Amino acid sequence: MPGSIDVDFHGKQHSDFDLKRIARAMAQGFNKPVTAYLTGAFIKSWTCVGVVFGYEGEDPFGRLSDGRIVQTEDVISAQKEGRFWVLSTACGSRYVLATFRAEGGRKTFLDLLRSANGQ
Repeated sequence: MPGSIDVDFHGKQHSDFDLKRIARAMAQGFNKPVTAYLTGAFIKSWTCVGVVFGYEGEDPFGRLSDGRIVQTEDVISAQKEGRFWVLSTACGSRYVLATFRAEGGRKTFLDLLRSANGQ
């Protein structure tokens, strides 16, 4: 069709391990509403990149559908709630880190915590 553009968002399927961790997190519950759960998460320049699951909010174009790779807004705090870390962003979103990326994801997160604490 002339004048139309097809856009393909990058995505990834959640592994069985990812889904088990998401199920545990959902069963645990959290202090405040959760925006989404992230798997394969890693930190990049004060933001978090991961594969989204269970996004709560308006998403008319499907950019935050399950399995999409997303980058959050700037992270302003990280708090442990039960067995999971919850990131709060500058725009008020709350993301639960269900799993970290195998290649250094946890290290990037620990580096963020150290930077935030001035170490």
